[in-house]
Amino acid sequence: MKRKLRMGMIGGGKGAFIGAIHRIAATMDGAIELVCGALSTSPDNARESGRDLFLPQDRIYTSYGEMLEKESALPQDQRMDFVSIVTPNHAHLDPALKALDKGFHVVIEKPMTLTLEEARQLQQKVEQTGLLLLLTHTYAGYPMVKQARQMVQAGELGKIRKVLVEYTQGWLSRLSEKEGNAQAAWRTDPAKSGKSGCMGDIGTHAAHLAEYISGQRIQQVCAQLNTVVEGRALDDDGHVLLRFTEGATGVLTASQVMAGEENGLKIRVYGEDGGLEWAQQEPNTLLVKWLDKPTQIYRTGTGGLSSFAQHNTRTPGGHPEGYIEAFANLYRNFALTLSARIEGTTPSAEAMDFPSVEDGVRGMAFIETVVASSGSSEKWTDFVV
Repeated sequence: MKRKLRMGMIGGGKGAFIGAIHRIAATMDGAIELVCGALSTSPDNARESGRDLFLPQDRIYTSYGEMLEKESALPQDQRMDFVSIVTPNHAHLDPALKALDKGFHVVIEKPMTLTLEEARQLQQKVEQTGLLLLLTHTYAGYPMVKQARQMVQAGELGKIRKVLVEYTQGWLSRLSEKEGNAQAAWRTDPAKSGKSGCMGDIGTHAAHLAEYISGQRIQQVCAQLNTVVEGRALDDDGHVLLRFTEGATGVLTASQVMAGEENGLKIRVYGEDGGLEWAQQEPNTLLVKWLDKPTQIYRTGTGGLSSFAQHNTRTPGGHPEGYIEAFANLYRNFALTLSARIEGTTPSAEAMDFPSVEDGVRGMAFIETVVASSGSSEKWTDFVV
């Protein structure tokens, strides 16, 4: 019998940013309900956050260890089905491993872990348990990103030659981590964020999008990372030349010190016969540029789109669908796949199209390869997963 999936959450309590986004996205389609949480490392904040979300008192936990132990002891028809981990990078691996060991599927923020070695460890655990892992690369959830990917896969642009992707922000143009900005503080702290700041935070999104749409994998990089703001411990700006497995080349730019920029994720992909252009700040539009005919404008919610774009479209044409909806598409596809597994049925290809543990490993490999390249005198550094 079909039922709602039961979700637990680690992190994301009062004062956090991304936890609320996850909760809205997860519950948007009515297929998932939040039933428990260890929402903060502060016991008082954990309890207050749980009460604010109307969780049952006995399912508000003050540590993820307690939550995983007590949830796994509940009857099958009561315990959570999966856990969403929305903590800073350094606090991803241990709860994910413990959740998988207890038989819980996992949703996890990106970057997936603190290091590549940790990512490989988590991948091995996922493969051993056979459980599902969703990595929340949000931008893969947009209908027009799905459309772009399908057009490339169908060969409509011809052989892909060039990929240009940029992710520009301005929110770290000042030393905000020293001015009480909690989000800036952990993202610029090597102990919590890892080897890279900007490239780890937003460069990984750009790299994932480049591979997702082009259908090719990054093979080599030539990178320059910059720490523009004096006193900052990690990079806040960078550029990467890319070589892909099937011959395409590209450029990736990521910066968080471009004052005035909001969330400027943009990608262009060019083949022999045409090119695609998509920008996150105008997400309902996909430009398709042809070598020998006029440019076409594809719009979310209109006719003639791929089944993958239609599957991830929620409203009629002309109604904006944005970041929250794209995030919700990831959760819905994950939920459809998990529900099918519970019911013993086969999910559709459209439902199974969400970022996985493999994408998480590649994201960590991208970070470490770019950092190594930036510190090397060699022009090109091989991408090693």
